[in-house]
Amino acid sequence: MSVVGSELYRLDRLLVWQGFKQLAPIGMFVAAFGAAFGLAATQAGLADYTTLTMSMMVFTGTAQFAVLDLWGPELPLFSILLTVFAINSRHLLMGATLYPWLRHLPPAKRYGVMLVVSDANWAMAMQSFNRKQPGLGIILGGGIALWIYWLLGTLIGVYLGNIISNPKAFGIDMVMGCFILALVLDSKKSLNTYIIWAVAASTSLLAYWYLPENSHIMVGAIAGGIAGTLISEKAMAGEDNDEL
Repeated sequence: MSVVGSELYRLDRLLVWQGFKQLAPIGMFVAAFGAAFGLAATQAGLADYTTLTMSMMVFTGTAQFAVLDLWGPELPLFSILLTVFAINSRHLLMGATLYPWLRHLPPAKRYGVMLVVSDANWAMAMQSFNRKQPGLGIILGGGIALWIYWLLGTLIGVYLGNIISNPKAFGIDMVMGCFILALVLDSKKSLNTYIIWAVAASTSLLAYWYLPENSHIMVGAIAGGIAGTLISEKAMAGEDNDEL
């Protein structure tokens, strides 16, 4: 059932639990990647507690794999920070698209929710918002579910070794991407959504052609995030004027 008004911004234990259950079924794929990371980190020479702490505190699979390539006796801190920021710069766009609903929360709750945002729970939450249903519970509850599975998978990879040493051989690396793409294409899209996509895609392509390698991820996310923020602020200003 669709709801309007303050119900869209509601965040309580029931919604968080529902979000947890909604994302739990895809946790097996997250756990598989976690196991692959745990094994790769062990092979790269990371201590068990370092690997588990990284998964607990960072919670971003692609960036964690990228950091392993830079790991060594002398850590290139600046390169690691730049790599992680570039890979996760898409969160700028996610934050911009979620802002119309997050802005109604107190700062502590707002940033607490954002700590567990990932591709899957963000996509499902946006689909829920587009149906005029509350989605913050999906972000928080679903994010907690995926975080737990990621930790569990890392633990399995660290202590049980070669269970899933090559997830690509089983096509697991494609499951999450196909899942998110299906959600995005199935959701209702406005003209503003297409404008944001166009800005992000065009700037990303220009960066891919003319800027250093891998910078297109960061450039596209920043441009899309700025476009999303400006469009959201304009839409909210129009809503405020209508109320007056």
